[in-house]
Amino acid sequence: MSQRNSTYIRKKRDLYETPEWVTEALLPHLPAVCLIMEPAAGTGKMVRILERDAKVWAQDIEPDPCLHAVGDFRQSTISTSCGVCHGIVTNPPFELATEFIEHALRLTEPVNGFVAMLLRTDFDHAKSRTHLFRDCPAFSKKLVLMKRIVWFVEDDGKPKASPSYNHAWFLWNHQHEGQPTLAYAA
Repeated sequence: MSQRNSTYIRKKRDLYETPEWVTEALLPHLPAVCLIMEPAAGTGKMVRILERDAKVWAQDIEPDPCLHAVGDFRQSTISTSCGVCHGIVTNPPFELATEFIEHALRLTEPVNGFVAMLLRTDFDHAKSRTHLFRDCPAFSKKLVLMKRIVWFVEDDGKPKASPSYNHAWFLWNHQHEGQPTLAYAA
C-alpha cells in the first residue's frame, strides 16, 4: 500500500499529541529508571502515561501549566531540578527529529541512559542517518506499531480521515550490546 500526503495543514510547531495507546505500547520496552525527560511534552499527554512507571521531567518550547520547564530541547542538559535523567522519550517535531535524536544521544551517553523516539517507520531508511542506526552501537530496537496513528479526530472521537503513515518507536540504549532487534506492538 502506498502512502499518500495528508490534505491537512501542518500544525504550528508540529504539535501532534500522541494518543495514549502509542505510549502504552512503548512501556514494556523501556528499561527501569527513576527519571525520564519528555522534551516535547505539549500538553502532557505522553507524560501522564510515562508517569505510571517513572518520574517524568516535562518541557516544551511553549509554556503550558503541565510543564516543569520551557525551552528548546536542543539547548537542554540532562540535569533537572529533580535530578539527572537517564532516559529521554518523545515524539519529536518531524523537521527537527534528527537534531533531537543526536542531542538526546549526546546527553544520555555519559549516564549510560536510553532514548526512545516516535518516528515514521521508514525514518531509518535514509543514507544520511546511518550514524543513528546502522553505525550506532546504542541503537537497540525498532518497535513497529501495527496500526496507524489517528492524529485528527472529530468531536465525537471518530477519525476525520484514514491515517496516511505508519509509525514506530526507535530505541537507543547505551548499555546495549549486539545487533538491534525488531518488535511489534498493536
